[in-house]
Amino acid sequence: MYPAEIVQPMREELTTLGFEELGTVAAVDEALSKPGTALVVVNSVCGCAAANARPGVRLALAHNSTPEHLFTVFAGVDREATDHARTKMIPFPPSSPSIALFKDGELVHMIERHHIEGRPAEMIAENLKAAFSEHC
Repeated sequence: MYPAEIVQPMREELTTLGFEELGTVAAVDEALSKPGTALVVVNSVCGCAAANARPGVRLALAHNSTPEHLFTVFAGVDREATDHARTKMIPFPPSSPSIALFKDGELVHMIERHHIEGRPAEMIAENLKAAFSEHC
């Protein structure tokens, strides 16, 4: 577990964009049972989350078509909620950070850590925008 004061700025990078934090298993189930499209970001303290994932998500949300719901869980902090969210992302193995797009509760697009690490935020944003155009 990471101290709250360390992760707070990393949380705020997403919550200021309108992401709702999911801190419990029940919150994950409720969020992903909502009709429509939902983006779920598995946030992390790692450098690729800071340099690539969160900025890529921010850039993607400027697209003309975006998910109806925005959610986040924090790996290493909200353990039960994160583990439960990851069960919704099967068959993809757990990774942090990662970004999942759901439509009516079904996983339709996934960006794993190995698609984030070493890639610029703009490339991640383009990947997400293509998924938004197709599913949102």
